[in-house]
Amino acid sequence: MKPMREKILVHKKEAENHLTNELLPFWLNRCKDDIHGGFITHFNAEGKDTGENQKSLISQTRTIYTMASAHRAGYGNGLCEAFARHGVDFLVDKMWDETYGGFYWTVDRKGNVEIDKKILYGLSFAIYALSEYTLATGDKRGMDYAERVFDLIQKNAKDTEQDGYMEMFERNWDLCPPGSGGGDRKTLDFHMHFMEALTTMYECSGKKAHLQNLQEIIDILTTHMLHPVYKTGIPQFWRDWTIAPQIKFDIIWGWDRFAEGGKKNHPEDNTSYGHNAEFAWLLMHALEIMELDRKAYRDIIEKQLNHALQNGIDWEFGGVYVEGAPMGEVYDREKEFWQQAEVMIGMLDGCLHIDKEKYWPAYENVHRFVFEKMIHHDVGEWFPLVTREGEPIWTHMSHSWKVNYHTIRCMIQCIQRLDKLSKKR
Repeated sequence: MKPMREKILVHKKEAENHLTNELLPFWLNRCKDDIHGGFITHFNAEGKDTGENQKSLISQTRTIYTMASAHRAGYGNGLCEAFARHGVDFLVDKMWDETYGGFYWTVDRKGNVEIDKKILYGLSFAIYALSEYTLATGDKRGMDYAERVFDLIQKNAKDTEQDGYMEMFERNWDLCPPGSGGGDRKTLDFHMHFMEALTTMYECSGKKAHLQNLQEIIDILTTHMLHPVYKTGIPQFWRDWTIAPQIKFDIIWGWDRFAEGGKKNHPEDNTSYGHNAEFAWLLMHALEIMELDRKAYRDIIEKQLNHALQNGIDWEFGGVYVEGAPMGEVYDREKEFWQQAEVMIGMLDGCLHIDKEKYWPAYENVHRFVFEKMIHHDVGEWFPLVTREGEPIWTHMSHSWKVNYHTIRCMIQCIQRLDKLSKKR
């Protein structure tokens, strides 16, 4: 049996090879739109442009984040920085609403507006990407527009009576209709990603207002949006924080796996293993940037990681299941790309900060599944969805929300953690 340090270095080398020789080349060789600006993000199983005439706010901001973060981590020899700048040019010139403020939800390849709604999920990624861009490049445009978006959200979306934020708005910031319009719901998805965005924004700005809002969003998440016993994430709520049935919205950003009728089979009793692990490591990162002790949140962090460890890991075939009950029953045994990525980072944080012996087997399990089953090595990116055993179900490499944010971020974050782990006694 290999010593632990040797195992760690083997996994680190494998991740570095995948990032530098497969993942980054996949995107650097094909995503830059030199004709219209911004990024092309629809690629089939062979990595070929599908011709889809859409550029979504999520795909553009996530690719800006990816390129900026890769540059900040030391990859690309300046090319990632140039790509990030290219993406910001398009985002600001074509997707910013000069009349009402905020970024449009989708435009076509040329930058003509298709869906003009203001969706906070997408706007949170704008803050995240633009803050990372300024941190990586020093270009103040990033923080300028990040702060504009932040101010608009505080003005138009903050629920000053019940706390938290409403999320779905028309172009002029009128609230969208209830039900599938999303105007009557609050989601874990947005609030968690807003924590992520505010963390990077505060890291960049150092402003007291951003720190205060980051602490507020952490308090909202930990007070309202986690199971009272298991501390697992609850997907959707009514405005007053009572649990709402989990439905599919008219504006979607990845929920293309709903059963007929647009409702989950267990709408009030399901949790995502990937979200829980992601929440745990994003919270730890936020506390680090805020220079706060993790002890006050240790119970939440451990329960979230332990729930994924005990219920979400497939110890027979490898990888992470999609979702299940807070009490433990698994509802969906297929394997989706982003859950694997977030659990890998979360389990390494568990190794670093809690118990290496406990969490390393889970990391190693998911790592092996990803590298043997999830990555389309001939092309360079990850399959979006595979069976429990690892056979591809969906084969496209990218579309409007399955882009590079989870996969490249996973490799960068894992390499950094594996490096720390290899040096830790």
